[in-house]
Amino acid sequence: MPNLKNENTDALFRAILSLKDVDECYNFFTDLCSIKELLDMEQRFTVARMLSAGMTYNEIAEKCGASTTTIARINKCLLYGENGYKTVIGRI
Repeated sequence: MPNLKNENTDALFRAILSLKDVDECYNFFTDLCSIKELLDMEQRFTVARMLSAGMTYNEIAEKCGASTTTIARINKCLLYGENGYKTVIGRI
């Protein structure tokens, strides 16, 4: 993560961690991101949850409209990534 980790990214993550509830998240992320960006992130997180639940690529593509390329990329993150998805999914 050498290209990502810096003082500005740290500040962004601290800002996110300071949010107190879902409404504050909606307010902050609506200001920070476009609607499309938010929907893309929501879809990726949904795909990660579905893969973690054992759903197949075809089931996921049919239910949430994600491409098999997106599903494969998220599956790769689940298998070989930094465990970010697994950490969050395990907490909700």
